[in-house]
Amino acid sequence: MVDVPETEYATGKEGGYRAYQVIGDGPLDLVVPVNGGMPLDLIWEDPTVSNRMGRLASFSRLILLEPTGFGCSSRVDPTAVPAIQTWMDDLAAVMDAVGTSKAAFLSWAECSLAVMLFAATNPDRVSSLVFVNAYARYVRSEECPWGMPADRMRAYAAAIQKAWGTGMVMATLAPSLVQGEQALRFWARAERLSGPPDAAAAISRAFMQSDVSDVLPAIQAPTLVISRRDDRHVRFEHGRYLARRIPHARLVELEGDDNLFLAGHADEILDEAQEFITGVRPTPVFDRVLATVLFTDIVDSTARAIQLGDRAWRETLNRYDDLVEHELARFRGRHVNTTGDGTVATFDGPARAIECGRAITRGVRTLGLEVRAGLHTGEVEARGDDIAGIAVHVAARVSSIANAGEVLVSRTVTDLVAGSGIRFGDRGEHALKGVPGTWQLFAVEVNQSQNRE
Repeated sequence: MVDVPETEYATGKEGGYRAYQVIGDGPLDLVVPVNGGMPLDLIWEDPTVSNRMGRLASFSRLILLEPTGFGCSSRVDPTAVPAIQTWMDDLAAVMDAVGTSKAAFLSWAECSLAVMLFAATNPDRVSSLVFVNAYARYVRSEECPWGMPADRMRAYAAAIQKAWGTGMVMATLAPSLVQGEQALRFWARAERLSGPPDAAAAISRAFMQSDVSDVLPAIQAPTLVISRRDDRHVRFEHGRYLARRIPHARLVELEGDDNLFLAGHADEILDEAQEFITGVRPTPVFDRVLATVLFTDIVDSTARAIQLGDRAWRETLNRYDDLVEHELARFRGRHVNTTGDGTVATFDGPARAIECGRAITRGVRTLGLEVRAGLHTGEVEARGDDIAGIAVHVAARVSSIANAGEVLVSRTVTDLVAGSGIRFGDRGEHALKGVPGTWQLFAVEVNQSQNRE
């Protein structure tokens, strides 16, 4: 058994606490987010887990972290659990805390969604990726016929909640680890120390209802996808889908029914992962990145300008610009340019973009203005300080359809913030000028307390 590392905390720009550990002094950094049921302060007591974590630390500086909502990290409200963006922020906060600008990532199951979003959004911080028994979308759809039927999701989450704290969740995810009563008691304790049943079930449900399929083509890092053919939680077809959608990804399928990569014949997985991670080539210069694009537009600006006169209108626009810049800074947005009567900005997280759009639409009312806002998440091309690409066009078209005071978003955005507590109203299918196909759009709903602000 290896020496147990100390648990430390990273706070990050968003506040809250993320528990992490660092072990090993290898030539590269390897980040491994740890799912629920495996609290950092306990898992080293299991010799199998300890030895296999030690192997990872033998060729890397191993950085383990507990995402928000689990273990020693900040707790969450089960009615507003972390969105993918929250766990993506956890990755950045811990990387910043340990002083690493770039790392390899190894993840499995639910944590992989956040790693996928992080890799696409921050390509310069990711050297390589290994996904084990991972998925992009868990719920069945026409594109994902192997997924779980939507009408079974509630029962599945309820089963997780009922079994949580008994060891039976880990017995399902890693049956080879839970052999006998002693092991069952150990992993029952591990589940309880990871968090309460309602939070564990809510987090699981939120991530299984999420969808990062549209993110996959924007991943640029060398990627290895490993699947076990008889995994009880994630069907192996999910791995094949990831390998098809992530550019140049390599797929390895192995026998076994353990979802946890440290369980079962783990050496097969560790052999593949170590060879892949330590043999990566230098990454190219990146001019493409995943971003959430926000377009805002002042409603009836011409009529308002005539009503106020040139001087008063210029003063109003200056105050509008100041308000927008303030909100962009508050929500970590980057002001790209001004489009006459509106603003174009990008964000590294879709939930922040939504909140910024809501703040702007509320704030401008104090100036006697109304704005419409549109959001879409996709790959953009950097052209100096400007941006280009289909995602920019989609966001612009979405904005043009929005009503006064409305924040309108694409289906991609809603899928990426599932579980965040943000509510949407379905605005139906729309044809976007110059963009192929039809697009389902959603309006961000505003609660009564926000209406009174």
